[in-house]
Amino acid sequence: MGDSEAVVADSSAMMDYTSAAYNSAGSGAYSSQATGDPTASGGYPNSAGQEGQSSAMYDGKPAGGSTDETAVAVENTAADASKAAGCNYPLNGNVINAAGNATTVENGNAFDNLGGASAAPEFVDGSAPTMSAEEERLWSILRANSLDFNAWTVLIEETEKVAENNILKIRKVYDAFLAEFPLCYGYWKKYADHEARIGSMDKVVEVYERAVQGVTYSVDIWVLYCAFAIETYGDPETIRRLFERGLAYVGTDYLSFPLWDKYIEYEYMHQEWSRLAAIYTRIFENPNQQLDRYFNSFKELAGSRPLSELRAAEEAAANVSGPVSEADGQVNEGEVHPDAAEQMQKPLTAGSTEAEELEKYVAIREELYKKAKELDSKIIGFETAIRRPYFHVRPLNVAELENWHNYLDFVEREGDFNKVVKLYERCLIACANYPEYWIRYVLCMEASGSMDLANNALVRATQVFVKRQPEIHLFAARFKEQNGDIEGAQAAYHLVHSEISPGLLEAIIKHANMECRLGKLEDAFSLYEQAIAIEKGKEHSQTLPMLYAQYSRFSYLVSGNAKKAREILTGALDHVQLSKPFLEALIHFETILPSPRQIDYLQSLVDKFISPNSDGSAADKEDLSSIFLEAAYGAYSSYGSNYAAPQVPTSVPQIASYGVYPTTTYPMQSFPQQSYAQPTAATTLTPAQQPPPAAAAAPQAYYGGPYY
Repeated sequence: MGDSEAVVADSSAMMDYTSAAYNSAGSGAYSSQATGDPTASGGYPNSAGQEGQSSAMYDGKPAGGSTDETAVAVENTAADASKAAGCNYPLNGNVINAAGNATTVENGNAFDNLGGASAAPEFVDGSAPTMSAEEERLWSILRANSLDFNAWTVLIEETEKVAENNILKIRKVYDAFLAEFPLCYGYWKKYADHEARIGSMDKVVEVYERAVQGVTYSVDIWVLYCAFAIETYGDPETIRRLFERGLAYVGTDYLSFPLWDKYIEYEYMHQEWSRLAAIYTRIFENPNQQLDRYFNSFKELAGSRPLSELRAAEEAAANVSGPVSEADGQVNEGEVHPDAAEQMQKPLTAGSTEAEELEKYVAIREELYKKAKELDSKIIGFETAIRRPYFHVRPLNVAELENWHNYLDFVEREGDFNKVVKLYERCLIACANYPEYWIRYVLCMEASGSMDLANNALVRATQVFVKRQPEIHLFAARFKEQNGDIEGAQAAYHLVHSEISPGLLEAIIKHANMECRLGKLEDAFSLYEQAIAIEKGKEHSQTLPMLYAQYSRFSYLVSGNAKKAREILTGALDHVQLSKPFLEALIHFETILPSPRQIDYLQSLVDKFISPNSDGSAADKEDLSSIFLEAAYGAYSSYGSNYAAPQVPTSVPQIASYGVYPTTTYPMQSFPQQSYAQPTAATTLTPAQQPPPAAAAAPQAYYGGPYY
């Protein structure tokens, strides 16, 4: 096999988490089986001409030259692209980064997205392509909201219609779209089809390489890539090693049968009976939706071929030490699971007949099959409850979201770290738009001591998948602070203030609390004052009253200056409209101040609010009256102890609380520290950054109280 083919087989897949490969789009998580729903983001896009494009790729002859010539050019291009990402090729199937450390690729690497939809498309030379009026309109929509999935699909269809053979124009729209929605494996396939039709074969490979980095845990994308390789490359070893790359990530997936089927079909076509038997043996090591079918097929194979044809490769592998996968106990081609290998090394019984040996041969695999079926019985309930394993922009129903949490709980209790990681990656294809699963993943990895995986997941969440949701950035800020990255924490808060959700009360409170913890009281006060100044410039700001209330309370709690705290509230009355939440905050504030308390002053404000001519519902007026009476007549301590901070009006965007997430809702399991290495070779991850001693001992609540 030439060097160029080795690139496709090993290109591996092993890139630095923060690399910017190919100067383009593409990051994501695991994607599961194809869906019949043409509108599903994970499925194939419904677009005219797709069938013809697909046949152009898979007609057995690559466009632009012969198979061998194309293979050389294509794989050299793939190598160049990876080198540009900071990797060097190859070393026993591994890619070594500039620091000399072998690292694994994880789905969803943060790539340069070419600006996404932030600007009109440009070509390499800086010129702008001619666009139809409809394209102009759609690009304008997407510049305003790059998460408008429907606008993207219409833009892609429009571009395909008017671009004809302008591959640069097609590349631009796909690059921008896949930067926002990297989990849509069907669009990666469609992109590759365009390159095969009017581009070049090296670009087809480049698209597939980007796709398997962007959707690493997608069974479907590996099936598509392997199908392309079978039609393109003549060297069986190149194709087998590509299969192995894919199986390293998705081979234990419960829905991985399409890739196993493709591998079996390939070896059957070449009549490689021993390799075929080895594949079946590997399948029996894990639960699989089609496990019964595979076992029946294996028995048919065992009954139709001489035992010597089935055992040859396995016996050789059992006696030759080779690199065994560390990822999940899988084996590379010709290798077998250690437990099975131990049994296979037993010498043949003297005088035994071939029929007896065949019976023993099948019995070993039947034992593996039975063990897999036992585990299958434990997870089948979770698996059948997963109704939508692929990504879609539509929300998941509550039952399915709950099922993912329950499934993760189960796997965490089992304690197999690699299975935990793979289930999280699989979960995060279907639940990619839900910050709670990203937060849970980060906390789980932190609790296991795998800070590299925790940080990688956090980068993907904050830069790609839920980057416009403030909750993930607030979590990231606290997480970074807990792990000593103060600048990173401040940057996360500033991003929320400036871009994600300006004026968000929760972000202001949490940021001020952090500055207080750091001993920067003036900076904390300044945050409130700046936010108040901005909100005062808005008409009918619903955040302003609560900002004043929180600032007053914060000022008193951290400085003990009751006079200043009262001045803040007194000044607020000139700028805010009386409301139940604001007055409730004032009442509570008086209960925590030392005597003398200004009950008469409060009563005048309450009377004004509950008067018949004032705004406010009857229920709010009645509730506030009761609260004031309780506080004013001898129940200060009782009221203060039961007080819950008033909520911001519902029209103000709110964020679900995750302050006690690690310890109450989803307790993290403690896993022994280990590397999560690519199975193509025995690699070593960069030593994981260890959490501070307190964090290492047990997961801590990231938000211990309203202000600290």
